Amino acid sequence: MKNKMNELFELERSVHVLYSYEGMQNYIEQAVSFIHDGILAGDYVIFIENDRIYMSIHAELSKRLTESQMKFVHRVNNFDFYYSSGSYHPPAITEYFEKTVQPYVGNKRSFRSWAHVEWASMKDPLHIIKDFEKVVDKAVNQLSFPLICAYEGAKMPDHLKTILMETHPYVLTQDGFIVSEQYQEA
Repeated sequence: MKNKMNELFELERSVHVLYSYEGMQNYIEQAVSFIHDGILAGDYVIFIENDRIYMSIHAELSKRLTESQMKFVHRVNNFDFYYSSGSYHPPAITEYFEKTVQPYVGNKRSFRSWAHVEWASMKDPLHIIKDFEKVVDKAVNQLSFPLICAYEGAKMPDHLKTILMETHPYVLTQDGFIVSEQYQEA
């Protein structure tokens, strides 16, 4: 999988990917590969994750990367990221993201990003997610960086799966990447 990921990111830097994961062990393995391969490819990695899961990922990365390589990982707490305004508010999330990537963009440093999107419940209005993912898709193309948006497959209602397939041109599977036939360019 890792060779396929770097091959895709070398061919095209503007890559917005949906990862609908099944099982925490698969999730951690994919996330560790994404970070590890990114650093080896010379990218900084902006990794948006919760504290509990990041502890497991960090432990695995510490076995594979040197201390100086670990400095290429910029971890952001996903709760702070998505709820910086007190609720899931796309303009606040966009502003938070722009502040986070500015040092990389401003200094012309290559970066990639991973965002774990999770909620205690799926009661948030799903149309907001669609609007936000369209904004994110435009940002990926404008700033030319790869982004993986990870959602737990078992917690996604069918309507959300459709929205995500329409807003992500690529889908990460256990075997690599596929092109979303439902993708609708923003």
